[in-house]
Amino acid sequence: MDHPSAPLHGGRLIEARRLFPAAPEPFIDLSTGINPLPYPVPPIEPSAWTRLPEPEDIAALEAVAAKAYGVADASMAAAVPGTQLLISLLPRLFSQTSAAILGPTYGEYASAFTAAGRQVVEASRVAELRETPCAVICNPNNPDGRRFDSGKLLKLLRDRTARGLLVVDESFADLEDEGLSLAPHLPQAGLLILRSVSKTYGLGGLRLGFALTSPEAAASIRDALGPWPVSGPAIEIGAQALADRAWLEAAKQRLAQDVNRLDAMLRGAGTTILGGTLLFRLAESAKAPDLFNRLGQAGILVRRFDYRPTWLRFGIPGSEDEWRRLGAGL
Repeated sequence: MDHPSAPLHGGRLIEARRLFPAAPEPFIDLSTGINPLPYPVPPIEPSAWTRLPEPEDIAALEAVAAKAYGVADASMAAAVPGTQLLISLLPRLFSQTSAAILGPTYGEYASAFTAAGRQVVEASRVAELRETPCAVICNPNNPDGRRFDSGKLLKLLRDRTARGLLVVDESFADLEDEGLSLAPHLPQAGLLILRSVSKTYGLGGLRLGFALTSPEAAASIRDALGPWPVSGPAIEIGAQALADRAWLEAAKQRLAQDVNRLDAMLRGAGTTILGGTLLFRLAESAKAPDLFNRLGQAGILVRRFDYRPTWLRFGIPGSEDEWRRLGAGL
């Protein structure tokens, strides 16, 4: 039997335990697409906890982020307390009256614009994003991993007749090949890029992300968020993580092996792989609701979709015990 109250966002372990009270512990969370082997948190200077962040500290973090993302100048990188907050604020920060969102994709974009009284249209093709005052595209897309090269998106930006705002969410772009991101092409009028530290670096609780855009738009975002948009610990950890390119490359190589292992396991269980990134795989099965329940009873939470009951998204297990339990559950 399916559970209509099952969490439709990833990471809802308390709710998962309510749904599956007899499941063994520890519960394995494969629902979020967050790196299961996080960046090692360095020792944090005690003053980061006790003092308000200095403007110079935030500026230094933004300079590190600009270099990591290939942005020409730090004035185009605004630190934000997680990209989700920025998504929620988009309709209030920018005046566009309607939005077209390339879907299916991360549902909070539609929720944010709808809550603000904006008209929302789900587009199925990139060409449908040309006419609306605001357009949103995730690259790579969540949950299916669709990718769009920078040339195609730059053409979209040029072709947009409304000349409003194009939002490109690159939260899963850190592990992709060069040439995917639009960040090196900034500044571009009307372009706003979102980047997240949560996913690749496995630091969802840090709540740190960046808005990459024109210097003028970045300044407006900073003004809207106030003088202390991110915490002292987030500044220290984020700056070190983003500067550590050796760690990023090692994570990419390890995750490339892990997704191959996961694909083989999912195919062996009779599912079809529809796509994904190095941090998650989207699988399809006519028995997906039963599989969701069976895995839940085994203490494993995966991501399901109310609009596609045959879909399940799987994150990457983080230990050999988690791999073993997932194999047994499947």
